[in-house]
Amino acid sequence: MQEQAALYFERLFEKDDELERVLDVMRQQGMPEISVAPGYGRLLTLLVRLKQPRRVLEIGALGGYSGICLLRGMPADGILTSLEIREDFAQIARSNIAMAGYAARSEMIVGPAAESLARLVQEGRQFDFFFIDADKENYPHYLAQAIALASPGAVVAADNTLLGGRTLNADKNGPSVQAMREFNRLIAQHPRLMGAHLPAYDGLALAIVK
Repeated sequence: MQEQAALYFERLFEKDDELERVLDVMRQQGMPEISVAPGYGRLLTLLVRLKQPRRVLEIGALGGYSGICLLRGMPADGILTSLEIREDFAQIARSNIAMAGYAARSEMIVGPAAESLARLVQEGRQFDFFFIDADKENYPHYLAQAIALASPGAVVAADNTLLGGRTLNADKNGPSVQAMREFNRLIAQHPRLMGAHLPAYDGLALAIVK
């Protein structure tokens, strides 16, 4: 039913040539096809448009697909900071973001996200919106760092909270699954968060930092 519903709603929207181009570039470069689902990409744009954040932090840039979705909703003076562990992926993301017209509003930081986040905390940086879509074992840590970096009322969004159904399967207990279950619990129960879980596609978590 979920797949049928996603297909039904996707057909209601016109093809997005810019994002299709990004996906084509990623395929040509042999990158993993794990960008945020188109429906959630539109949701990110909508949420950012509603929030109007001037400082957005993306943990996991991949090929720039989600970065473009975020930038589309940001105000003209907003800056997207993206963390990406791989230099080759970061270069592709930079190129795709530049071709979409957002080069001047994008900052790319290359290296392990945990180290980059620690530096951002030390620098006293603050952000108004976060999108987490990186290595799943570190999701609880990324959430803790996002809370530390959050301006009052900041929004946190995170993709892949269902891990293809593994978080629901009691027989699956690998490190990524356990970390995601803890992350999902924190979204629901952390005293600093007002959270919600969306079960469509591969799951999306949303929260406001109190």
